[in-house]
Amino acid sequence: MMSPTSRPTPSTSIAIWASLKAMFGTPLNAGISVVMLAFFATILPSLYRWGVAAASFNGVDRKACSEGGACWVFLRIRWHDLMYGSYPAGEVWRVDVVAVMLVALMAGAFIKSNPWRRQTVLLLCLAFPIVSGLMLVGGVPGLPYVATRFWGGLMLNVVLAFIAVVGAVPLGLVLAEARRSKDRTVRLLATGFIELWRAAPLVTVLFMGIFILPFVMPRGFELNKFVSVAVALVLFNSAYMAEAIRGGLQAVPRGQFQAAEALGLGFWQARWLVIWPQALRMSVPSIVNTAIDLFKDTSLVIIIGLFDMLGAVQQAVRDPQWLGLSAEGYVFVASIFFVICSILSAMSKSIERELDPARRD
Repeated sequence: MMSPTSRPTPSTSIAIWASLKAMFGTPLNAGISVVMLAFFATILPSLYRWGVAAASFNGVDRKACSEGGACWVFLRIRWHDLMYGSYPAGEVWRVDVVAVMLVALMAGAFIKSNPWRRQTVLLLCLAFPIVSGLMLVGGVPGLPYVATRFWGGLMLNVVLAFIAVVGAVPLGLVLAEARRSKDRTVRLLATGFIELWRAAPLVTVLFMGIFILPFVMPRGFELNKFVSVAVALVLFNSAYMAEAIRGGLQAVPRGQFQAAEALGLGFWQARWLVIWPQALRMSVPSIVNTAIDLFKDTSLVIIIGLFDMLGAVQQAVRDPQWLGLSAEGYVFVASIFFVICSILSAMSKSIERELDPARRD
């Protein structure tokens, strides 16, 4: 028989019910959560046996792989192709140095206690693209020239995504302002540009970058495939960045514009000091979401002959020695994309919390 002291008190029951309601929300959400937990409980043991318990990690060829388990030897042998494409093996240290620089600058830009945080952001946005370009391309004393046709693997995904974001954000800001311009001609031109790129599928844009963009260049000026794709991605994503930033501009209270005018600030001073900081703060979620979509979309470059990480996997599994190991390659690629996109999402949330006026001290 339960003693009076062992019975849950009304306050305890209410607290438990409140916790469950906060965790699951509605009965429908609770049911979905239970189904998903049951699903994962069913498949995770099998995935563990295939990917870890019965998997093969060491070896030099297909003979080292055991039956019934994942052959991670495949990834180790093909590591250079997956990470660097056809970049010369003796020069991959340059790619590694650029990767370390990128991670260090991004970390420095997001560490609140960093006393040189503003300078770090400027280095990341202005100096890093130039330095990393010189490091990767070479052609200067001490660095042999490496043509972009040799670039591939994860390196290609990251470089294309970085170039597209760094180029699309300022261009999108200009387009957003132009679309809100009082000049009807400027507004119509900006609107037409944005809607044209937003209406075109990315695959079409990539083909346009390869086959059409060279025709509009001056005679004697040639664009290689990498540059053409990078320009096409910048133009394509600038339309989406413009709409994201335009939403932030519209969310800025009208009083902020009037206050800037009352202080005697000119158009560009008001934008730089008052309007743009607030608009970009409110546009961060949309901008990061566009950047994440862009990073995933870089895998589409395989259709025009550039071999990113996904293309390297598809090329590797065609090797007779590694036939039938596509699952390992696709799991690896999916995991890398998941980790990078999760990091970008976490960074976005960190920026939102930091810039939220309600959270400021």
